[in-house]
Amino acid sequence: MQFSIQREALLKPLQQVVGVVERRQTLPVLANVLVKVAAGKVAVSATDLEVEMIASTDVDKPEDGEVTIPARKLFDIVRALPDGAQLEIKLKGERIGLQAGRSRFTLTTLPASEFPTIDGIDLVEKVSLPEEVLHDLMEHTAFAMANQDVRYYLNGMLLDLQEHTLRCVATDGHRLAMKETQLQTTVSTRRQIIIPRKGVNELVGLLESDGGMVELEFGRNHLRVRRGDVTFTTKLIDGKFPDYEAVIPLSADKTAVLARDVLRGALQRAGILSNEKYRGVRLELSPGKLRIVAHNPEQEEAVEEVEAETQVSELAVGFNVGYLLDALGALQGEKARLSLRDAQSSCLVQEVDDERAQHVIMPLRL
Repeated sequence: MQFSIQREALLKPLQQVVGVVERRQTLPVLANVLVKVAAGKVAVSATDLEVEMIASTDVDKPEDGEVTIPARKLFDIVRALPDGAQLEIKLKGERIGLQAGRSRFTLTTLPASEFPTIDGIDLVEKVSLPEEVLHDLMEHTAFAMANQDVRYYLNGMLLDLQEHTLRCVATDGHRLAMKETQLQTTVSTRRQIIIPRKGVNELVGLLESDGGMVELEFGRNHLRVRRGDVTFTTKLIDGKFPDYEAVIPLSADKTAVLARDVLRGALQRAGILSNEKYRGVRLELSPGKLRIVAHNPEQEEAVEEVEAETQVSELAVGFNVGYLLDALGALQGEKARLSLRDAQSSCLVQEVDDERAQHVIMPLRL
């Protein structure tokens, strides 16, 4: 196996796949990337047995073959080379040689036959959508995923594929984030899959906000995403996601419309004096305004008043200020709507002009 390639052309696929490689592995070969030369291209693959990423690019003077190379060392060497350097890579026995100008490196390898790959995924559905749309859906819901929760099905994101829509949903049991988009094609059967947390993070990092179309291939146990010269595959979490539609307070008729940035600023300031453990703030609604009150065990107090388009009077509910800020940060419009039912109800946070994104926050007892 051998090929010639410019530094930047190899650095991009390495950057795309190296995040999948775990620093601590059970199998030595998982610390390596699989480098495969065929049909004038080099494909670089990384996996941790849960997630697999393959990125490919064109090469010069190719000689077909495959081998696994230490991922971090290869990435660090290529990254450290000067811009525009031309790399000559050649397999010599059980070692791989890299040459760029006067720089020479020799690395150990492991056989490609030891590298685990995900082949067929038992395809059951396929949809296409713009890359920036999928990136937007995932980026604005991922923050609500649980982290190391014993309810393992919460440590990931639900993709809910319905007739004309695709929804991304995440919840940690205290808050919920959901965003949907319309599909150009019709899906015959509703499908729900849960992508693990690492898969979500890798996908959000991979997708760009100004790309072309991406293909989502839904398998029985895997999701595969094809984007240009990159193929991403993740195992799915085998579990039943909560009935998230039942959590959304549809009958919340007590609403307040506020300037989103003004509200965020007020919450950030009030949150400074909230209880460090519970981060609780009390929202007090009255006609024309919202009052935000925070206390802590040191008997300190913060009070913020914000203008609000509301006729609600004498309604006070406590919430985690961090959850409110996360939800407001995931919105994009200038105005946000807070919808409540009563003093014990959860809060629905939305944009005024776009209801495709819905954020639900459970109340706190203060």
